[in-house]
Amino acid sequence: MQCSIFRRGLVFAGLAASMSGAFAQTAHWPTKAVKIVVPYAAGGPADITAREIAQKLSTLTGQPFVIENQGGAMGIPSLMAVSRSDPDGHTMWMPALGNAVLQPLLSKQGGAEHLAKLRPVGMVTTSAHVLVVSSKLPVSNVKELIEYAQAHPGQLAFASAGVGGTAHLGAELFKSLSRTDVVHVPYKGTAPAISDLASGRVGAMFSSLPSLQGAIDKGLVRLLAATSASKSPATKSLPLMSAALPGFDYTSWYAMYVPLKTPSAVVARINALMQQTLKDPGLAGRIEAHGMEPLPTGPEEVDVWVKRDQEKWGAVIRTAKITLD
Repeated sequence: MQCSIFRRGLVFAGLAASMSGAFAQTAHWPTKAVKIVVPYAAGGPADITAREIAQKLSTLTGQPFVIENQGGAMGIPSLMAVSRSDPDGHTMWMPALGNAVLQPLLSKQGGAEHLAKLRPVGMVTTSAHVLVVSSKLPVSNVKELIEYAQAHPGQLAFASAGVGGTAHLGAELFKSLSRTDVVHVPYKGTAPAISDLASGRVGAMFSSLPSLQGAIDKGLVRLLAATSASKSPATKSLPLMSAALPGFDYTSWYAMYVPLKTPSAVVARINALMQQTLKDPGLAGRIEAHGMEPLPTGPEEVDVWVKRDQEKWGAVIRTAKITLD
């Protein structure tokens, strides 16, 4: 009996020590520099957003937050690096919709096995894309674009920055819902796609508003609509695609992840600081200037967004038979 009581005492003592250690770890996170790995090159919207967040988190915690850009190879090297890092909350991954959802749907090498080794912390931002047409195309709204496509089957070309990206999938969604015969023309990047759109070699394109702003300002392309389900700060003056094409809506987004075995208490601590950061009016204003909207959420919402987009884009990818393999 005394031995049993003694053993129980040891178990309770161990549990207490473990809980105490967890609480201490959480209360003092971060205890060293934190690395945010971004699967894109420096200078783009992901990099700009990550640096804004890093600066605010550093101010809140007193620890340095370092951005590490690992672009290329579909972001798989950055994903692998984070999935293999210590699960202590000091290495985080900030992927986009394309990294977390589209790549695993499009390719067997899309990183699904490595994504399974991560857990979400929370959403970071969301952003609507916009539909633009060449100023040489005789249309001024989505209804007229659909009518033009119906009258010219196989002749209206949609440009994109590459196969399997949101611009390509947006065109396929347009094709499916409008029941038109449009053609996808992939380019090696956004810049050459916009160049050919401006010259009239291709007729239409879905993309982020900041990427297109220069061509819009010069009158080379014409804005028609926003792709989101509701108005957002960056596109509030635009009609929604769904007004002319019911069922058409999508947004791009960024989220934050950490290694799977990171303690829940540490994830909760990071999430609380992330939400505080994203709710800062000054930071929100700077992010919105780049066409994005802060989206402070809990980890559960990331899973909701991922599942929703897996279903939406999975259906589009299967119907259009798109693959990167």
